[in-house]
Amino acid sequence: MQMKKYTAIDLFCGAGGLTVGLQNAGFDVLAGVELNKTAAETYTMNHTNHAIYEQDIREISPLEMLSKLGLKKGELDLLAGCPPCQGFSTHRTRNKGVSVEDERNDLVFEFVRFVEEMLPKTIMMENVPGLFKDHRMVLVINKLKALGYQFDENSVAVRNASDYGVPQRRNRMIMMASRLGLIDAPQKLEVKKTVRDCLAELVEAGKSGDILHDWETKHSDKVKKIISLVPKNGGSRADIPQEYWLDCHKRSPESYRDVYGRMAWDEVAPTITGGCNNPSKGRFIHPEQDRAITLREAALLQTFPENYKFSTARGKAGVALMIGNALPPVFIKSQAAMLIKHLKEAGK
Repeated sequence: MQMKKYTAIDLFCGAGGLTVGLQNAGFDVLAGVELNKTAAETYTMNHTNHAIYEQDIREISPLEMLSKLGLKKGELDLLAGCPPCQGFSTHRTRNKGVSVEDERNDLVFEFVRFVEEMLPKTIMMENVPGLFKDHRMVLVINKLKALGYQFDENSVAVRNASDYGVPQRRNRMIMMASRLGLIDAPQKLEVKKTVRDCLAELVEAGKSGDILHDWETKHSDKVKKIISLVPKNGGSRADIPQEYWLDCHKRSPESYRDVYGRMAWDEVAPTITGGCNNPSKGRFIHPEQDRAITLREAALLQTFPENYKFSTARGKAGVALMIGNALPPVFIKSQAAMLIKHLKEAGK
């Protein structure tokens, strides 16, 4: 007997991390929406049988999308998405004016518009923890409750991806709700995956035949010297002689302490960001080799499959940004598995 495939749509799909996680949990992802050309190209490279809407979500009719996908209102099993979160990020909100005025903040209401018009059985929205405390979230939840979605203390939570099999410290807000009842919270794993688990067996960078693993990041002689002096396996720039510190670090020695730091083999990695191949952006030096982690290593720490393709149309920086902005598929799978369980138990 063939198992039922539950349908899903991925809004703001980016490079496809959410889609991969949903698929691995058992969802049939029918379509993605992504405005960024390079991210949409990456999504298509890996998900050739999905419809991709490469346009502004505000210009899309949810009902027309459903019709093209052969679905009626109320039939979609899951509507999922991660509205652009830069306006809510910790880094941006140090300047509160930037956060308040960032127009991307209101794209969370586009997610609600799609829910209103599609009325899916379940919903999942993921974002940075900053949205958890934002007034917009209260409005979103109230609108969803009015549509019949049920919420309890587990429905909206900030969870650390490292508790669910991701070898990376990454706190994210996740909202899951259903019109069919309440959804159980996923169980945390007892043992965390580490940098060693993820990267130790990789072929030597520069000799793999994989552009993401072989693409060298060039540094000045001064930066190369700094990298070489940082102690292996978790060392910090604070551990090197101050004569080698950059002027900006001398002026603010307590700021951004992870900058020019090394990862530690037997710990989880720091949060992988859009600057993940640049030691000046965080603790992104390899645990023992005198280099930044490669783009492939960053993608693996995000739990993308080892053969996942990324468009190089915008160069290394473009690939790094897609990887850093992505949702870790393993984290999404652990959350989405609870939605599959819920739908099965509801007999839908």
